[in-house]
Amino acid sequence: MLSSKPGPIGIFDSGYGGLTILHGIRQLLPEYDYLYLGDNARAPYGPRSFDVVYEFTRQAVQRLFEKGCHLVILGCNTASAKALRTIQQNDLPGWDPDRRVLGVIRPTAEVIGSLTKSRHVGILATEGTIKSESYNMEIQKLFPDIVVSGVACPFWVPLVEYNEADSPGADYFVKKRIDQLMHLDPQIDAIILGCTHYPLLMPKILKYLPDGVRVVPQGEYVANSLKDYFRRNTALEQKCSKGHTVRYLTTENPDKFKEQAQVFLHEPVEVENITLG
Repeated sequence: MLSSKPGPIGIFDSGYGGLTILHGIRQLLPEYDYLYLGDNARAPYGPRSFDVVYEFTRQAVQRLFEKGCHLVILGCNTASAKALRTIQQNDLPGWDPDRRVLGVIRPTAEVIGSLTKSRHVGILATEGTIKSESYNMEIQKLFPDIVVSGVACPFWVPLVEYNEADSPGADYFVKKRIDQLMHLDPQIDAIILGCTHYPLLMPKILKYLPDGVRVVPQGEYVANSLKDYFRRNTALEQKCSKGHTVRYLTTENPDKFKEQAQVFLHEPVEVENITLG
């Protein structure tokens, strides 16, 4: 039986990248309580099949609901691409039709129309997100005139997680993928970072970005979208507790999570180990 009492906003990611989403939301909406869950033991989700990503994400969302959350945000592009819709349509009605699960792709797609003049947009993301074509579909629904091109960046997540984002070696991999994307469509004037790890590579990305091309990280846009969502859904907003707290759960070693979280948040965290599945 799920609790009807107000509870924290749940943020889920397969790894650590969702911490950039959590950070963006906390900057704008600091008064709420947050519960972050990283399925770090089974990351990365990017190369996994749709069925596996759906099952893993479903387990995580269910656990966050059991922990008192009425709203869960999938702070993971792969989970948003491969699992969100199925959970919304198939699972939520059975769990509790008043609870909500939101993703990070639609909020980014909604703002891109105001960020591109050329109407040519690029996506840099994991292999799973690119193959799903979720960004293409969401952007085309909202802005049929926008041309979307995407490139997978398989080495970018390990660069961040192994704390190599500032290393000279990172330059090669960042430049290679940006060049590849701009070669696909030289008219691109806005690039969406379709993976929540990628903002940590921002200094390198800006270094190799052609003049006149803007980069679109997700944190602030997801936060603005959530604020607007609360304005339109006051009943759900009132079920999100407000105590300025944040707690962390991981399926991996808590000490490893603490170390990695410092890279993303620049503050010490307390974390609890849980199992899923």
